Amino acid sequence: MKKNSLLKGLVGAAFLFGATLSAHAADTLAAVKAAGTLKVGTETAFAPFDFIDAGEHAGLNVDLFAEIGKELGVKIEWVALPWDGVFPALEAGKFDIVAGPATITKKRMERYRFTPPIAEATIAILKKAGDKTITKPEDIAGKKIGVGKATSQLDQLKEFSDTLPTKAEIREYPAFTESYADLAAGRIAGVANSLPNIAFVAKQREGTFEVVLPPFGKKSYFGFIGLKDADHAPLMDAVDAALLKIKADGRMAALQKKWFGASFDTPDSIKDPAF
Repeated sequence: MKKNSLLKGLVGAAFLFGATLSAHAADTLAAVKAAGTLKVGTETAFAPFDFIDAGEHAGLNVDLFAEIGKELGVKIEWVALPWDGVFPALEAGKFDIVAGPATITKKRMERYRFTPPIAEATIAILKKAGDKTITKPEDIAGKKIGVGKATSQLDQLKEFSDTLPTKAEIREYPAFTESYADLAAGRIAGVANSLPNIAFVAKQREGTFEVVLPPFGKKSYFGFIGLKDADHAPLMDAVDAALLKIKADGRMAALQKKWFGASFDTPDSIKDPAF
């Protein structure tokens, strides 16, 4: 009897413990609201989405998450770290969602959940102003081209380079700001990054950099990233709804114009990315 009672007790305790865990795990959104804070991970070297301006964190992501925070009724707490550490930190629970943003790809969608797109992400080349040796994307053949480490832009650049008569010499950088510094110093011939990013850099440093048009590769989009398990579904559903509301009432387009000089026609969701 004692053994049966003990067994029943253990089973009951296990059930209660599991139920408690389940309730806690399924309550991510409630936990964020109870804390009054949404923790957002990002790097701060990806202008105009995230960068440091006069010592302050600025960019489209800062403005967009301020609006998301209003919709959810919480404050935004930023956690900055190098890009190649962002995804491991998300999975380790260091923050609730990633701003980034990240290009929406098939491979990433297998592991992570993306919000509705917030901007176009098609890749293009940034060169030094007045460089007549690069007038179209194909002219990077055999040249040293910088790109961010562990980025989808790296994958796209490699794919494009393989189509050239002579492959580009690809140099990977922990942060794009370092690649822009090497481009300005003449240590590399160009930088491959998404068009909104390099258009912003060229505008900020007019006379130093120029954008090589047209963009190349497959049309792609940026989105914010979260975990795709059921535990985080309520939070991601709420962020998705907030972003679609911000898009529908014109706030997103206004912020895109503020940071890119133009707004983007983005789909409400991506089910089958181009790559």
